[in-house]
Amino acid sequence: RLLNVTDVLIYLDAIKFQFQDHPEVYNQFLDVMKEYKNHLIDLNAVIYRVAHLFFDHPQLIAGFNAFLPEGYRIEITSDGPALDLIAVTNSDGS
Repeated sequence: RLLNVTDVLIYLDAIKFQFQDHPEVYNQFLDVMKEYKNHLIDLNAVIYRVAHLFFDHPQLIAGFNAFLPEGYRIEITSDGPALDLIAVTNSDGS
């Protein structure tokens, strides 16, 4: 389904709520989005930075995936307490 402004606002509210004690994380997310909009960073940089901002919040990663172009997805997996992996998949399978 196509996303609309309401979807964006709901997602932003979820970020604000999750990081209400750390508003700098919300502001960093907004900075990433502004840099992308102004063509200062590419999609891969956006994905990398968002994955690291929300690393411990899989629900926010899942929510962000809805905004990625078709064929792109961020997955965070854990193979044990000491090993976490961020995988980015794009349409060519890499």
